[in-house]
Amino acid sequence: MLSGEEMVRRDARRLPEAALEELRRRTVAAVESGLSRSEVARLFGVSRKTVGNWVTSYRDLGEDAFRPRTRGRRPGEQLALSPGQQAATLEAVTGRTPEEAGLPYRVWTRQAVAELVNREFRITLSPRTVSGYLARWDLLPGPGVFDVQQGTGPARSRAAEVVRLVWHRTPAGLDVLVAVCNRGSLYFDVRTAPFDAAAAADFLRRLADQLARPVDVLVRRWPARETGLVRTWPGAPDDRITVRFL
Repeated sequence: MLSGEEMVRRDARRLPEAALEELRRRTVAAVESGLSRSEVARLFGVSRKTVGNWVTSYRDLGEDAFRPRTRGRRPGEQLALSPGQQAATLEAVTGRTPEEAGLPYRVWTRQAVAELVNREFRITLSPRTVSGYLARWDLLPGPGVFDVQQGTGPARSRAAEVVRLVWHRTPAGLDVLVAVCNRGSLYFDVRTAPFDAAAAADFLRRLADQLARPVDVLVRRWPARETGLVRTWPGAPDDRITVRFL
């Protein structure tokens, strides 16, 4: 005998594709508007677990979560972006700023990448989905890199944004600067050549422009061969930026 949840699942699968897509959209929109998953489940006559699955799928895949998918595909085949679209997006963010790509941002963010993808491919990605692609392309450092004890070192200005900065080289040979604020916002720059002091300072100036406030930079990881160059940053002619090494 089928449980109530299993009956709901079977009935949902029997809906025409267009009706099922609309049900998914309305269910996710209700949760995103602030209703609890239990309330939404009762409202639309589906199980709470089904609501949770649809919401998680949307946050992972964006608009592609609403479209009918063929069952039984291998992992990776249900990604919102095709391999060609992924390659084009990575190429678009490498070696140029968002402004050079025609976007209203001074440095790359998850939102900037999402807008680039939407403009080029008419595909909507959530910030969480963009994070997944950045990790897939090896643009993010490993877990724990940004874990830093707070409250150490000189007193910081309350007006400054505290940013943890990491240099990262991908297996493909791309050099990446990744900055993360205490609130979790992520900013990055990708180049085909190693960052020197001038390139790193340029990134920080653009970051300060975008944040519209001073930046207190904690350098979490930097290659030893560049350390001498990096230590010239505090003497740069931009008084919005302070740099400390951990």
